[in-house]
Amino acid sequence: MTTYLYPQNLRATASLWLWGMRDFSILCVAALFSVVALVRIGFIIPAVVTLCFGFVTIRLEDATVMDFLQYAARYFLSTQQHFEWR
Repeated sequence: MTTYLYPQNLRATASLWLWGMRDFSILCVAALFSVVALVRIGFIIPAVVTLCFGFVTIRLEDATVMDFLQYAARYFLSTQQHFEWR
């Protein structure tokens, strides 16, 4: 008897390690550009931006770190908090 194991959500987006495929491909191209910029002209800013992008696009359970940062900013900065004591 053959048993097939499928993910629970077949409509899930493809992912590679901790990133979505689109984010991973952008991260690879940016890392390549960062290494070239660092080796050729000693410019470290692209490497820092690439590392920051890699951190904020880590995907765990269909949510990224950027999503959590957006939720926190929306909660603390942009939406009105109304509390009523009775």
